Amino acid sequence: MLAGRTGTDNIVVRGARVLDPVEGIDATLDVRIDNGVIAQIGENLDTNEHRVIDAAGLTLAPAFIDPHVHLRTPGREDEETIASGTAAAAAGGYCAILAIPNTDPVIDDADVLRGLRARADEEARIPVGFLAAITKGQDGSELTEMAALADAGAAGFTDDGRPVASAGVMRRALQYNAVTGRMIAVHCEEASLTCGGHAHAGTVAAELGLGGWPSLGESLMVARDLDLAGETAQAVHLMHLSARESVDHLRRAHEAGTRATAEATPHHLCLTDEAIRTLDANMKMNPPLRCEDDRAALIDALRDGTIAAIATDHAPHSPEEKDVPFEAAPFGVTGLETSFASLYTYLIEPGVLRLETVLERMSAGPAAIFGLDRPRIVVGAQANLTLIDTAASWRVKVERFHSRSQNSWLLGKRLHSRVRLTIAAGRVVHEL
Repeated sequence: MLAGRTGTDNIVVRGARVLDPVEGIDATLDVRIDNGVIAQIGENLDTNEHRVIDAAGLTLAPAFIDPHVHLRTPGREDEETIASGTAAAAAGGYCAILAIPNTDPVIDDADVLRGLRARADEEARIPVGFLAAITKGQDGSELTEMAALADAGAAGFTDDGRPVASAGVMRRALQYNAVTGRMIAVHCEEASLTCGGHAHAGTVAAELGLGGWPSLGESLMVARDLDLAGETAQAVHLMHLSARESVDHLRRAHEAGTRATAEATPHHLCLTDEAIRTLDANMKMNPPLRCEDDRAALIDALRDGTIAAIATDHAPHSPEEKDVPFEAAPFGVTGLETSFASLYTYLIEPGVLRLETVLERMSAGPAAIFGLDRPRIVVGAQANLTLIDTAASWRVKVERFHSRSQNSWLLGKRLHSRVRLTIAAGRVVHEL
Protein backbone atom coordinates (compact mmCIF):
# COMPACT_ATOMS: atom_id res chain seq x y z
CA MET A 1 0.00 0.00 0.00
CA LEU A 2 2.94 2.35 0.57
CA ALA A 3 5.08 3.67 -2.26
CA GLY A 4 8.63 4.94 -1.83
CA ARG A 5 12.24 3.89 -1.59
CA THR A 6 13.91 1.77 1.06
CA GLY A 7 17.47 2.13 2.35
CA THR A 8 20.47 0.17 3.52
CA ASP A 9 22.10 2.55 5.99
CA ASN A 10 24.57 1.23 8.59
CA ILE A 11 24.34 3.23 11.80
CA VAL A 12 24.87 2.91 15.52
CA VAL A 13 22.73 5.28 17.60
CA ARG A 14 24.69 5.45 20.83
CA GLY A 15 23.48 6.22 24.34
CA ALA A 16 19.92 7.37 23.66
CA ARG A 17 16.94 6.91 25.91
CA VAL A 18 15.30 4.18 23.83
CA LEU A 19 11.54 4.45 24.32
CA ASP A 20 9.08 2.11 22.62
CA PRO A 21 5.87 2.10 24.69
CA VAL A 22 4.30 -0.86 22.88
CA GLU A 23 7.40 -3.05 23.25
CA GLY A 24 7.84 -1.96 26.87
CA ILE A 25 11.33 -0.55 26.31
CA ASP A 26 12.53 2.47 28.27
CA ALA A 27 16.29 2.39 28.91
CA THR A 28 19.56 4.01 27.90
CA LEU A 29 20.84 1.79 25.12
CA ASP A 30 22.67 1.62 21.81
CA VAL A 31 20.81 0.60 18.65
CA ARG A 32 22.75 -0.82 15.70
CA ILE A 33 21.28 -0.75 12.22
CA ASP A 34 22.72 -3.04 9.54
CA ASN A 35 21.58 -2.45 5.97
CA GLY A 36 18.51 -0.59 7.15
CA VAL A 37 17.43 -3.24 9.66
CA ILE A 38 17.75 -3.12 13.46
CA ALA A 39 20.45 -5.71 14.15
CA GLN A 40 21.28 -5.19 17.83
CA ILE A 41 19.97 -3.39 20.89
CA GLY A 42 22.16 -3.20 23.97
CA GLU A 43 25.06 -1.47 25.67
CA ASN A 44 28.49 -0.67 24.25
CA LEU A 45 27.71 -2.21 20.87
CA ASP A 46 30.47 -2.78 18.33
CA THR A 47 30.35 -0.03 15.71
CA ASN A 48 31.80 -2.39 13.08
CA GLU A 49 32.68 0.50 10.74
CA HIS A 50 29.17 1.89 11.11
CA ARG A 51 28.44 5.58 11.31
CA VAL A 52 28.08 6.47 14.99
CA ILE A 53 25.47 8.99 16.14
CA ASP A 54 26.08 10.28 19.66
CA ALA A 55 22.58 10.42 21.11
CA ALA A 56 23.35 11.03 24.79
CA GLY A 57 20.49 13.02 26.31
CA LEU A 58 18.20 12.35 23.33
CA THR A 59 15.18 10.07 23.00
CA LEU A 60 14.99 7.40 20.31
CA ALA A 61 11.43 6.32 19.54
CA PRO A 62 9.47 4.58 16.79
CA ALA A 63 8.93 7.06 13.97
CA PHE A 64 5.49 8.54 13.38
CA ILE A 65 2.76 7.75 10.86
CA ASP A 66 0.35 10.47 9.73
CA PRO A 67 -2.90 9.06 8.29
CA HIS A 68 -4.26 12.43 7.13
CA VAL A 69 -2.11 14.59 4.83
CA HIS A 70 -3.12 16.80 1.91
CA LEU A 71 -0.25 16.64 -0.59
CA ARG A 72 -2.14 18.77 -3.17
CA THR A 73 -0.70 16.57 -5.93
CA PRO A 74 -1.94 16.43 -8.63
CA GLY A 75 -3.39 19.85 -9.33
CA ARG A 76 -1.94 22.32 -6.80
CA GLU A 77 1.77 21.66 -6.84
CA ASP A 78 2.30 25.35 -6.08
CA GLU A 79 1.06 24.54 -2.55
CA GLU A 80 2.70 21.15 -2.05
CA THR A 81 4.34 18.33 -3.97
CA ILE A 82 5.13 14.75 -3.11
CA ALA A 83 8.76 15.78 -2.65
CA SER A 84 8.11 18.83 -0.45
CA GLY A 85 5.34 17.22 1.59
CA THR A 86 7.37 14.13 2.39
CA ALA A 87 10.42 16.28 3.23
CA ALA A 88 8.23 18.17 5.68
CA ALA A 89 7.02 14.88 7.12
CA ALA A 90 10.57 13.59 7.51
CA ALA A 91 11.52 16.79 9.36
CA GLY A 92 8.62 16.13 11.72
CA GLY A 93 9.74 12.60 12.57
CA TYR A 94 7.40 10.70 10.26
CA CYS A 95 8.36 7.49 8.50
CA ALA A 96 5.11 7.23 6.49
CA ILE A 97 2.07 9.29 5.58
CA LEU A 98 -1.30 8.70 3.92
CA ALA A 99 -2.38 11.26 1.32
CA ILE A 100 -5.96 12.48 0.89
CA PRO A 101 -7.60 12.15 -2.57
CA ASN A 102 -9.25 15.61 -2.89
CA THR A 103 -6.84 16.53 -5.65
CA ASP A 104 -7.31 17.63 -9.27
CA PRO A 105 -8.13 15.16 -10.67
CA VAL A 106 -9.61 13.38 -7.68
CA ILE A 107 -7.99 10.02 -6.96
CA ASP A 108 -11.04 8.02 -7.99
CA ASP A 109 -9.50 6.04 -10.83
CA ALA A 110 -7.01 3.17 -10.73
CA ASP A 111 -4.82 4.68 -13.46
CA VAL A 112 -4.50 7.99 -11.59
CA LEU A 113 -3.59 6.07 -8.45
CA ARG A 114 -0.97 3.95 -10.20
CA GLY A 115 0.57 7.09 -11.68
CA LEU A 116 0.84 8.73 -8.27
CA ARG A 117 2.38 5.63 -6.74
CA ALA A 118 4.99 5.59 -9.51
CA ARG A 119 5.76 9.27 -8.86
CA ALA A 120 6.12 8.57 -5.16
CA ASP A 121 8.64 5.82 -5.89
CA GLU A 122 10.80 8.48 -7.55
CA GLU A 123 10.04 11.64 -5.56
CA ALA A 124 9.02 10.74 -2.02
CA ARG A 125 11.45 11.24 0.86
CA ILE A 126 9.47 8.73 2.96
CA PRO A 127 6.91 6.05 2.04
CA VAL A 128 3.49 7.36 1.01
CA GLY A 129 0.14 5.63 0.88
CA PHE A 130 -2.66 7.12 -1.18
CA LEU A 131 -6.26 7.03 -0.02
CA ALA A 132 -8.77 6.81 -2.86
CA ALA A 133 -12.15 8.50 -3.02
CA ILE A 134 -15.32 6.81 -1.80
CA THR A 135 -17.43 8.43 -4.51
CA LYS A 136 -16.56 9.50 -8.05
CA GLY A 137 -15.38 13.08 -8.09
CA GLN A 138 -16.12 13.13 -4.36
CA ASP A 139 -19.60 14.30 -5.31
CA GLY A 140 -21.29 11.90 -2.91
CA SER A 141 -23.51 10.11 -5.42
CA GLU A 142 -21.79 7.26 -7.29
CA LEU A 143 -19.35 4.86 -5.64
CA THR A 144 -15.89 4.40 -7.08
CA GLU A 145 -14.63 1.00 -8.19
CA MET A 146 -13.26 0.31 -4.74
CA ALA A 147 -12.07 -3.23 -5.48
CA ALA A 148 -10.09 -2.06 -8.53
CA LEU A 149 -8.62 0.82 -6.55
CA ALA A 150 -7.61 -1.53 -3.75
CA ASP A 151 -5.94 -3.80 -6.31
CA ALA A 152 -4.08 -0.72 -7.63
CA GLY A 153 -2.72 -0.04 -4.16
CA ALA A 154 -5.23 2.22 -2.40
CA ALA A 155 -4.40 2.42 1.30
CA GLY A 156 -8.03 3.13 2.18
CA PHE A 157 -10.97 5.27 1.11
CA THR A 158 -12.24 8.74 2.03
CA ASP A 159 -14.05 11.72 0.59
CA ASP A 160 -12.33 13.98 3.11
CA GLY A 161 -12.93 17.63 2.38
CA ARG A 162 -16.54 16.67 1.81
CA PRO A 163 -18.95 14.46 3.72
CA VAL A 164 -20.84 11.63 2.05
CA ALA A 165 -24.18 13.36 2.54
CA SER A 166 -26.43 10.46 1.55
CA ALA A 167 -26.88 7.81 4.23
CA GLY A 168 -27.80 5.32 1.52
CA VAL A 169 -24.58 5.93 -0.40
CA MET A 170 -22.53 5.68 2.81
CA ARG A 171 -24.24 2.39 3.71
CA ARG A 172 -23.52 0.95 0.26
CA ALA A 173 -19.90 2.09 0.52
CA LEU A 174 -19.46 0.23 3.80
CA GLN A 175 -21.07 -2.90 2.38
CA TYR A 176 -19.09 -2.81 -0.86
CA ASN A 177 -15.84 -2.08 0.92
CA ALA A 178 -16.07 -5.39 2.79
CA VAL A 179 -14.29 -7.04 -0.15
CA THR A 180 -11.23 -4.76 -0.06
CA GLY A 181 -9.92 -5.15 3.48
CA ARG A 182 -9.23 -1.41 3.54
CA MET A 183 -10.46 1.22 5.99
CA ILE A 184 -13.12 3.79 5.16
CA ALA A 185 -12.31 7.17 6.74
CA VAL A 186 -15.13 9.69 7.00
CA HIS A 187 -15.34 13.46 7.12
CA CYS A 188 -18.26 14.00 9.51
CA GLU A 189 -20.09 17.20 8.61
CA GLU A 190 -23.78 17.96 8.18
CA ALA A 191 -23.52 20.75 5.61
CA SER A 192 -27.03 22.06 6.22
CA LEU A 193 -25.89 23.01 9.73
CA THR A 194 -22.38 24.27 8.90
CA CYS A 195 -23.23 26.36 5.83
CA GLY A 196 -22.04 29.92 6.40
CA GLY A 197 -20.03 28.92 9.46
CA HIS A 198 -16.48 30.17 9.94
CA ALA A 199 -15.89 29.46 13.64
CA HIS A 200 -17.31 27.41 16.48
CA ALA A 201 -20.84 28.54 17.31
CA GLY A 202 -20.06 29.96 20.73
CA THR A 203 -19.32 33.14 22.63
CA VAL A 204 -16.17 34.04 20.68
CA ALA A 205 -17.82 33.79 17.26
CA ALA A 206 -20.78 35.82 18.50
CA GLU A 207 -18.53 38.56 19.86
CA LEU A 208 -16.55 38.70 16.61
CA GLY A 209 -19.65 38.61 14.42
CA LEU A 210 -18.58 35.43 12.64
CA GLY A 211 -20.97 32.83 11.28
CA GLY A 212 -21.27 29.96 13.72
CA TRP A 213 -20.41 26.30 13.05
CA PRO A 214 -22.17 24.22 15.72
CA SER A 215 -20.79 21.05 17.27
CA LEU A 216 -23.98 19.36 16.09
CA GLY A 217 -22.75 19.93 12.53
CA GLU A 218 -20.13 17.29 13.29
CA SER A 219 -21.67 15.05 15.93
CA LEU A 220 -24.90 14.42 14.02
CA MET A 221 -22.91 12.88 11.15
CA VAL A 222 -20.63 11.03 13.57
CA ALA A 223 -23.69 9.36 15.07
CA ARG A 224 -25.05 8.47 11.63
CA ASP A 225 -21.82 6.91 10.40
CA LEU A 226 -21.32 4.98 13.62
CA ASP A 227 -24.85 3.62 13.35
CA LEU A 228 -24.21 2.61 9.74
CA ALA A 229 -20.95 0.91 10.72
CA GLY A 230 -22.76 -0.99 13.44
CA GLU A 231 -25.64 -1.99 11.19
CA THR A 232 -23.33 -3.25 8.41
CA ALA A 233 -20.78 -4.77 10.82
CA GLN A 234 -18.04 -2.87 8.96
CA ALA A 235 -15.25 -0.70 10.34
CA VAL A 236 -15.19 3.08 10.04
CA HIS A 237 -12.57 5.69 10.94
CA LEU A 238 -13.67 9.14 12.10
CA MET A 239 -11.40 11.92 10.90
CA HIS A 240 -10.41 15.07 12.85
CA LEU A 241 -12.88 14.88 15.73
CA SER A 242 -13.38 18.19 17.51
CA ALA A 243 -16.48 18.02 19.73
CA ARG A 244 -17.36 16.44 23.08
CA GLU A 245 -20.63 15.13 21.63
CA SER A 246 -18.69 13.27 18.93
CA VAL A 247 -16.50 11.62 21.58
CA ASP A 248 -19.61 10.63 23.53
CA HIS A 249 -21.10 8.96 20.44
CA LEU A 250 -17.85 7.10 19.84
CA ARG A 251 -17.71 5.81 23.42
CA ARG A 252 -21.26 4.47 23.16
CA ALA A 253 -20.44 2.83 19.84
CA HIS A 254 -17.44 1.09 21.38
CA GLU A 255 -19.62 -0.15 24.23
CA ALA A 256 -22.03 -1.57 21.65
CA GLY A 257 -19.21 -3.40 19.87
CA THR A 258 -19.08 -1.20 16.77
CA ARG A 259 -15.78 -1.35 14.91
CA ALA A 260 -14.80 2.31 14.93
CA THR A 261 -11.63 4.33 15.37
CA ALA A 262 -10.91 8.04 15.45
CA GLU A 263 -8.19 10.65 15.21
CA ALA A 264 -7.62 14.11 16.65
CA THR A 265 -5.31 16.85 15.40
CA PRO A 266 -2.62 18.72 17.34
CA HIS A 267 -4.44 22.02 16.84
CA HIS A 268 -7.70 20.71 18.29
CA LEU A 269 -5.79 19.19 21.20
CA CYS A 270 -3.77 22.33 21.93
CA LEU A 271 -6.05 25.28 21.12
CA THR A 272 -9.56 26.57 21.72
CA ASP A 273 -11.63 29.09 19.81
CA GLU A 274 -10.08 31.83 21.95
CA ALA A 275 -7.20 31.65 19.44
CA ILE A 276 -9.35 33.14 16.66
CA ARG A 277 -9.73 36.47 18.47
CA THR A 278 -6.70 37.64 16.47
CA LEU A 279 -8.68 36.95 13.26
CA ASP A 280 -5.54 35.28 11.93
CA ALA A 281 -6.66 33.11 9.01
CA ASN A 282 -4.07 30.54 10.03
CA MET A 283 -6.41 29.74 12.94
CA LYS A 284 -9.22 28.82 10.55
CA MET A 285 -9.60 25.08 10.11
CA ASN A 286 -12.27 22.47 9.37
CA PRO A 287 -13.71 21.53 11.81
CA PRO A 288 -13.21 24.78 13.69
CA LEU A 289 -11.42 25.19 16.99
CA ARG A 290 -13.93 24.65 19.76
CA CYS A 291 -14.25 25.50 23.46
CA GLU A 292 -12.21 24.25 26.41
CA ASP A 293 -14.81 21.61 27.31
CA ASP A 294 -14.43 20.07 23.84
CA ARG A 295 -10.64 20.18 24.03
CA ALA A 296 -10.70 18.47 27.42
CA ALA A 297 -12.95 15.73 26.01
CA LEU A 298 -10.53 15.10 23.16
CA ILE A 299 -7.58 14.90 25.55
CA ASP A 300 -9.41 12.48 27.85
CA ALA A 301 -10.35 10.31 24.86
CA LEU A 302 -6.78 10.32 23.60
CA ARG A 303 -5.50 9.41 27.04
CA ASP A 304 -7.80 6.41 27.47
CA GLY A 305 -7.53 5.18 23.88
CA THR A 306 -11.04 6.05 22.70
CA ILE A 307 -9.23 8.20 20.15
CA ALA A 308 -6.43 5.96 18.92
CA ALA A 309 -4.49 8.28 16.61
CA ILE A 310 -3.11 11.77 16.23
CA ALA A 311 -3.25 13.09 12.66
CA THR A 312 -2.13 16.49 11.44
CA ASP A 313 -4.70 17.12 8.69
CA HIS A 314 -1.77 18.92 7.03
CA ALA A 315 -3.55 21.28 4.61
CA PRO A 316 -1.22 23.62 2.70
CA HIS A 317 -2.53 26.87 1.22
CA SER A 318 -0.78 29.61 -0.71
CA PRO A 319 -0.08 32.96 1.01
CA GLU A 320 -2.50 34.67 -1.38
CA GLU A 321 -5.33 32.41 -0.25
CA LYS A 322 -4.73 32.97 3.46
CA ASP A 323 -3.78 36.67 3.34
CA VAL A 324 -7.41 37.76 3.22
CA PRO A 325 -10.08 38.57 5.83
CA PHE A 326 -10.90 35.63 8.11
CA GLU A 327 -14.30 34.93 6.58
CA ALA A 328 -12.89 34.86 3.03
CA ALA A 329 -9.98 32.54 3.82
CA PRO A 330 -10.06 28.81 3.11
CA PHE A 331 -10.06 26.30 5.96
CA GLY A 332 -6.84 24.44 6.74
CA VAL A 333 -3.42 24.65 8.36
CA THR A 334 -0.09 22.88 7.98
CA GLY A 335 1.26 20.65 10.71
CA LEU A 336 3.75 17.98 9.70
CA GLU A 337 6.88 19.78 10.84
CA THR A 338 5.51 21.04 14.14
CA SER A 339 3.18 18.26 15.32
CA PHE A 340 5.32 16.55 17.94
CA ALA A 341 6.89 19.77 19.21
CA SER A 342 3.50 21.40 19.61
CA LEU A 343 2.14 18.43 21.56
CA TYR A 344 5.27 18.33 23.71
CA THR A 345 5.07 22.05 24.45
CA TYR A 346 1.33 22.32 25.10
CA LEU A 347 0.52 18.91 26.60
CA ILE A 348 3.51 16.74 27.58
CA GLU A 349 5.73 19.31 29.26
CA PRO A 350 2.86 20.70 31.40
CA GLY A 351 1.99 17.14 32.46
CA VAL A 352 -1.39 16.91 30.70
CA LEU A 353 -0.39 13.82 28.69
CA ARG A 354 2.43 11.33 29.12
CA LEU A 355 5.18 11.20 26.52
CA GLU A 356 4.53 7.49 26.05
CA THR A 357 0.87 8.12 25.22
CA VAL A 358 1.64 10.69 22.55
CA LEU A 359 4.35 8.53 20.97
CA GLU A 360 1.97 5.56 20.75
CA ARG A 361 -0.90 7.60 19.28
CA MET A 362 1.43 9.06 16.64
CA SER A 363 2.93 5.72 15.59
CA ALA A 364 1.40 2.39 16.58
CA GLY A 365 -2.12 3.82 16.72
CA PRO A 366 -2.35 5.00 13.09
CA ALA A 367 -0.52 1.89 11.88
CA ALA A 368 -3.07 -0.42 13.50
CA ILE A 369 -6.04 1.52 12.12
CA PHE A 370 -4.88 1.33 8.50
CA GLY A 371 -3.21 -2.07 8.60
CA LEU A 372 0.34 -0.75 8.19
CA ASP A 373 3.49 -2.26 9.65
CA ARG A 374 4.04 -0.79 13.10
CA PRO A 375 7.32 1.09 13.58
CA ARG A 376 9.04 -0.70 16.45
CA ILE A 377 12.39 -0.97 18.14
CA VAL A 378 13.09 -4.69 18.01
CA VAL A 379 15.83 -6.77 16.42
CA GLY A 380 14.87 -7.72 12.89
CA ALA A 381 12.55 -4.78 12.27
CA GLN A 382 13.15 -2.35 9.45
CA ALA A 383 14.52 0.86 10.94
CA ASN A 384 11.72 3.44 11.27
CA LEU A 385 13.00 5.69 14.03
CA THR A 386 12.97 9.26 15.23
CA LEU A 387 15.58 10.86 17.48
CA ILE A 388 14.13 13.66 19.60
CA ASP A 389 15.86 16.38 21.60
CA THR A 390 13.33 17.16 24.33
CA ALA A 391 15.59 19.91 25.72
CA ALA A 392 15.61 21.88 22.46
CA SER A 393 13.84 25.21 22.10
CA TRP A 394 13.12 26.84 18.74
CA ARG A 395 10.93 29.47 17.16
CA VAL A 396 8.64 28.58 14.25
CA LYS A 397 9.69 30.65 11.24
CA VAL A 398 8.61 30.64 7.61
CA GLU A 399 12.14 30.18 6.29
CA ARG A 400 12.59 26.95 8.22
CA PHE A 401 9.72 25.08 6.56
CA HIS A 402 10.33 22.26 4.11
CA SER A 403 6.70 22.49 3.02
CA ARG A 404 5.90 24.78 0.10
CA SER A 405 3.22 26.45 2.24
CA GLN A 406 3.56 28.33 5.51
CA ASN A 407 -0.01 28.55 6.80
CA SER A 408 0.93 27.31 10.26
CA TRP A 409 -1.02 28.14 13.41
CA LEU A 410 2.34 28.25 15.20
CA LEU A 411 4.16 30.99 13.26
CA GLY A 412 6.28 33.04 15.63
CA LYS A 413 5.66 30.70 18.57
CA ARG A 414 8.49 29.14 20.57
CA LEU A 415 8.29 25.36 20.86
CA HIS A 416 10.13 22.90 23.07
CA SER A 417 11.63 19.64 21.75
CA ARG A 418 12.81 18.99 18.21
CA VAL A 419 13.30 16.07 15.88
CA ARG A 420 17.04 15.72 15.26
CA LEU A 421 17.01 12.61 13.07
CA THR A 422 14.46 10.55 11.16
CA ILE A 423 15.10 7.11 9.72
CA ALA A 424 12.36 5.84 7.40
CA ALA A 425 12.33 2.49 5.61
CA GLY A 426 15.90 1.88 6.69
CA ARG A 427 17.52 5.12 5.58
CA VAL A 428 18.24 8.52 7.06
CA VAL A 429 15.75 10.96 5.56
CA HIS A 430 16.22 13.96 7.87
CA GLU A 431 19.03 15.17 10.09
CA LEU A 432 19.76 18.41 11.93
